[in-house]
Amino acid sequence: MPLQLEIVTPEARIFSGEVDSVVLPGSDGELGILPHHVPLVTTLKPGELVYSQTGKSEYFAVGTGFVEVTGGRVSVLTDMAKGESEIDEKSVEDALKRAQERLESIKHDSATEEVAMVQAMIQKSMAQLHVKRRRKNV
Repeated sequence: MPLQLEIVTPEARIFSGEVDSVVLPGSDGELGILPHHVPLVTTLKPGELVYSQTGKSEYFAVGTGFVEVTGGRVSVLTDMAKGESEIDEKSVEDALKRAQERLESIKHDSATEEVAMVQAMIQKSMAQLHVKRRRKNV
């Protein structure tokens, strides 16, 4: 019995279909989901989401969000989901550099909200580079 996976961002439904398994970056670490998984709701942190479909794996860089597993369904609601082909490595490297420079300039301020926002940008950039570079080396 396959899983029904849906990956949704505020902009679009990124993927909807049957898969054999899903591995994603949950709040407490990497989470593997197979058919008949116990129901759960957890937060999603920036990282790599991998799903397998008839022996072939697909890789996505994902941002923050939520994951709900119920019965044979996995719903991923995230602020970012990009496949390897959608990631422009040079643009992401530039964004990462700008975010790191911004973090250095504000780290002594008491603007913890801004620090958290910049750190989230850095994590999303790192997730995208990880997916892009991993696929280059395969």
